[in-house]
Amino acid sequence: MMAQVAPTARTGQNFAVTDLGLFSQLRQFMFEAPESHLKAEGKIFLKQILDLSSAEISFNNLSPKKSVPFYHKHRLNEEIYIFVKGKGEFQVDDCVFSVGEGTVVRVDPEGERCIRNTSDIEDLCWIVIQSRVGSYPDHTIEDGLGVQKRVSWVGKQKI
Repeated sequence: MMAQVAPTARTGQNFAVTDLGLFSQLRQFMFEAPESHLKAEGKIFLKQILDLSSAEISFNNLSPKKSVPFYHKHRLNEEIYIFVKGKGEFQVDDCVFSVGEGTVVRVDPEGERCIRNTSDIEDLCWIVIQSRVGSYPDHTIEDGLGVQKRVSWVGKQKI
């Protein structure tokens, strides 16, 4: 399969937006690690596309009966895995547990991790959010500010 060129973002003063397509079409993307000969079909990172400054986010697809062929860990970043389709198994250190649509997993930087798709027919799809461990000490909504302005969808610029 030929890898598609990474999507671009449409931007405005305070935002960037891109469209990756359907989860079932993620296999069109091919990630190639610059420092090794590692290639991963069905993986795309969003940091450069959206000009992210506080996290890395990737969308991932693993074909039926396939496994990520290596363990990995991080120096400074924890990862949050959000499973949106399929079923599989996740391994951290010497622990293995089932994952599927609706499963959310957090892994500390030093945790050695790997994933496999246990389905015979369905892709396993997930989103990973990677951020610096300990960098968000606030409570869920402490950073949010209400804006005293009536909501209107009329007369807005469409991009």
